[in-house]
Amino acid sequence: MISISYVASIIVLLINVSSGQITLNQSPASKSVSPGESVTIACKASSSVSSSYFHWYQQKPGQAPNLLLYSTSSRASGVPSRFTGSGSGTDYSLTISNVQVEDAGDYYCQEGSSWPLTVIYPNTKTR
Repeated sequence: MISISYVASIIVLLINVSSGQITLNQSPASKSVSPGESVTIACKASSSVSSSYFHWYQQKPGQAPNLLLYSTSSRASGVPSRFTGSGSGTDYSLTISNVQVEDAGDYYCQEGSSWPLTVIYPNTKTR
């Protein structure tokens, strides 16, 4: 069994935008899945976000964050099709279908029109 646990926080990422700051909150607080199962991570924004500017990253221990999905649902080069994204407005999600052991890591949602990701406060831990 793969144990995926989420270290929840009130503030996940603070991204500066022209109108101020948008707060992104990830959930659930904890989740355990076995290989082959699916898991969904939700990310809620404090105000509406353009789907063109919503991204997901995975970070493995000792490595820089790696872009998984950009513009809500487009997979970055080399990202397996089991990673899918959806959402609009204030509600977005990342689903990992057929979870594999190598999917363990930290996951981050990002709102912003530029890369790389700037993490102010990390949220999601997987093991």
